[in-house]
Amino acid sequence: MFWFIIAILLLICFDLLCVKPYSFWKDRGVSQQQDWLIGDILQIIFTKKSFPQTIRDQYNAFPTKRYIGMYQLGHPALMVRDLDLIKQITIKDFDHFTDHISFFPESVEPLWTRNLFSLKGEKWRDSRATLSPAFTSSKMRSMFTLMDECAEKFVKFFVEQKKDVVSVELKDIFSRFANDIIATCAFGIQCNSIKDRENEFYRMGDELTDFGFWKTLNFFLSLTSPKLSRLFGASFFNKNTIDYFENAISQSVQIREKNNIVRPDMIHLLMEAGKGRLKHEESLTDKETGFATVEESEVGKSTKPHKSEITVKDIAAHALFFFFAGFDSVSTLMIYIAYELALHPDIQDRLRNEIDDALKETNGKVTYDSVTKMKYLDMIISETLRKWPGTVANERVCVKSYTVAPLNPGEPEVKFNVGDSVLFPIYGIHMDPKNFENPDKFDPERFNEENKCKIKPYSFMPFGVGPRSCIGSRFALLETKVLYVHLLKNFEIVVIKKTDIPLPLKTTGFGFLAKNGVWVGLKPRNI
Repeated sequence: MFWFIIAILLLICFDLLCVKPYSFWKDRGVSQQQDWLIGDILQIIFTKKSFPQTIRDQYNAFPTKRYIGMYQLGHPALMVRDLDLIKQITIKDFDHFTDHISFFPESVEPLWTRNLFSLKGEKWRDSRATLSPAFTSSKMRSMFTLMDECAEKFVKFFVEQKKDVVSVELKDIFSRFANDIIATCAFGIQCNSIKDRENEFYRMGDELTDFGFWKTLNFFLSLTSPKLSRLFGASFFNKNTIDYFENAISQSVQIREKNNIVRPDMIHLLMEAGKGRLKHEESLTDKETGFATVEESEVGKSTKPHKSEITVKDIAAHALFFFFAGFDSVSTLMIYIAYELALHPDIQDRLRNEIDDALKETNGKVTYDSVTKMKYLDMIISETLRKWPGTVANERVCVKSYTVAPLNPGEPEVKFNVGDSVLFPIYGIHMDPKNFENPDKFDPERFNEENKCKIKPYSFMPFGVGPRSCIGSRFALLETKVLYVHLLKNFEIVVIKKTDIPLPLKTTGFGFLAKNGVWVGLKPRNI
């Protein structure tokens, strides 16, 4: 009798913890794949699927549905498939979904919670309006010289090796390049990570972005139980690393203010923004950095007086996030451009011809205007962002009660309460044949002058959509273009024995992490 009671209690506990939470959407008439715990995001651990493939499979599971139910570690989230509904939620009814999920409690990660991604409500609105002027095309033009110097130094390292073919692992070399760009443009620090492989800035950055076991465990603990996270002080970032970056910013600001130093980088722009000296400049060429550039919303263009100043801690928080975001997402873009160019030499040859023709007009000098006018380069970058987006899915949190009204027969009404989540499956949308025919094919012609006008609104959103889209899209696109102009000016990117075709992905992490790395060869050109 005793063991029978224990068994019943265990079954009840199992139902309450592992089954009932996963009937949330089913009870409301919303289609869902998961029925119990193993169907959650934890399937990434227990199956051989990568996170991008998981998102794509969930998106494809109900092809006729405008939205479906899913779970993020037991928490219900509505995956929105319908493009018009995405527009409705992210643009027209943005005031109901202004915030991102809180990854870390402020008491555990005080610096992280001050950055633009983490801020909420009016604090976010004020910061977005304050920072937006620092990311316009004119400001990117002023930073071009810093990016160009980094790219030239980076490529020179491989030129000087004087080998028939230089074998490289792309994640390693491009994460180092992205590191140097962020170091010089956001922190005012000069380093050459491809040559000086153990420099302090790179080591600290590598530690910051390394998702080891304990860091991943702390991340999930923060998501599933913020109270426990606070109780155990489950810090995601190493304190010494955070202190290093904060001190680097603090010292740089002090030196600049004391000696009246002006350097065309992010620290200078953030210092100016904090003093109210920056205004959002309207420009007819505001999308000149690329088709994927996100247009700033009225929130970012606001001219209302800002309610709070930007402190040194705020500058450090924003710079830290720029590093965290740029280190991974931009290097991912660079990796898969190279991989696709190696697999498609005809596309690479056409791009190289465009680069050669442009450089002839400038006597071999790489300029801001020559780089931003390269249409085929922009087509290739846009297609890479479609097929290999740096952000696989985007989310928002409901801040005011909201109802999704049914449109189709049998479709249920969905009511959102404050704190409920909605998810936009960017990778699923990008790989939907209804949006892009033969989506697994790498085809830059989707983004030529004739075809890009036919792309459905909200079917291409590599940098997100709406007022909370990525503020740094121009920065990311420009640094990528500068790098590839210098790289293809000197090298052909070729397939080598270590190049995996197709490319197997890891089942850990949240992006396109190659199981064996991404290997190609750099073959010097016979110019």
